[in-house]
Amino acid sequence: MKEHTMMSLTETLDSKFDELVENCMQSGAIDLNLYQEYDVKRGLRDSTGKGVLTGLTEISDVAGYQIVDGVKEPADGKLYYQGYDVKELVGSGVEKRYAYEEATYLLLFGNLPDERQLEDFVEILGSLQELSGQFVRDVIMKAPSPNLMNGLQKSVLTLYSYDSNPDDITVPNVLRQSLQLIAKMPLIAVYNHHAYRHFHYFDSLVIKPAKKEYSTAENILHMLRPNGKFTTLEARVLDAALVLHAEHGGGNNSTFTNHVVTSSGTDTYSAVAASIASLKGPRHGGANLKVQQMMGELRECCSDLEDEEQICIYLQRVLRKEAFDGLGLIYGIGHAVYTLSDPREVVLKDYAQRLAKVKGMEKEFALYDRVERISKELLMKRSHILKPICANVDFYSGLIYTMLGIPEELFTPLFAISRMAGWSAHRLEELVNKGKIIRPAYKYVGQHKVLK
Repeated sequence: MKEHTMMSLTETLDSKFDELVENCMQSGAIDLNLYQEYDVKRGLRDSTGKGVLTGLTEISDVAGYQIVDGVKEPADGKLYYQGYDVKELVGSGVEKRYAYEEATYLLLFGNLPDERQLEDFVEILGSLQELSGQFVRDVIMKAPSPNLMNGLQKSVLTLYSYDSNPDDITVPNVLRQSLQLIAKMPLIAVYNHHAYRHFHYFDSLVIKPAKKEYSTAENILHMLRPNGKFTTLEARVLDAALVLHAEHGGGNNSTFTNHVVTSSGTDTYSAVAASIASLKGPRHGGANLKVQQMMGELRECCSDLEDEEQICIYLQRVLRKEAFDGLGLIYGIGHAVYTLSDPREVVLKDYAQRLAKVKGMEKEFALYDRVERISKELLMKRSHILKPICANVDFYSGLIYTMLGIPEELFTPLFAISRMAGWSAHRLEELVNKGKIIRPAYKYVGQHKVLK
């Protein structure tokens, strides 16, 4: 009845609402020349696209160029977690053990764990995994959202009500809350997915508990798949993706959001919900889904997916805002910091190729490789950009998730699962250092008026 009333009101007031929209558009428009006049770093970036320095961190370092004789030159990208090259961290996991838990420990505590420390840490996480039946029934199963990121937000915010000490922001309490969220996020995401599929598509509803002896990657595949089975390679590939998405400096949108909200003194659940809201955006965590959707339209528009001319024509239409979502962006290509390469993309591309061979999807991988190469060439020619353009982590992550049988609605929630480690580390760093409330300035460029 309420929904019907809202629709009737909309039909009646359409023309009046259109006038409000027009007024809003006119009122909100700011002369873009004023940004240059007042030297405003729009998007907190300078004229070269580099982020404005707003803080200090020891958690991770993102390096996209090298300094030669005092001059910045393009270089293969590097990403360091607490000083360790992330490529080496992923490699150590493949050879010895699953690496996400190890990387999470490193991000939170600054050092790689020894064997006993890692065993204790994994045991603690395992003890915190469980979600009560009451929580699953009352929070996750009721009014499931078609966008699972909203479901994650709702679930995380509601955990506040299940916490006996939610507003205590001392380091011991926030660490406890952070470890609980790191442990519970895989269950929250997968259960929200099952609820969504059941209530919107009438799929069978099977909720499986996590297994304490499984790694995070293994548990995601176990809980997601009806038969709970997976191969070692599949779990290794997903584990690598989790490690590579766990952290990316304090300046990325969702982590900076966490710093901003944490600096106000608010609770952990609110800070994490704010980060999830940021990550949901297609310019941030939702980009890999955009890549998949763009590739889907490309298949429809090109009769021969090996014909580079056809692919080039489609991508040119995308850049001219004539195809896909009309925003003129080739998703998954380009990065604000990296120049010659994004180290996360390099690792994921290698895993994607390996997985494609096993899954019989070599042609699909070849298509992505072709689109990556053509896109970089088009963007370089079109934009006259001084630094080279590389593919970023989002370009191959969606392909990997697809080959793993992970549905598209879980792509961004998977990002949130892994990034909980980085968000937690940065929140704790903000609290340990007792920083000031983050309050950048906005220049007023309107006119002062007098009431008549």
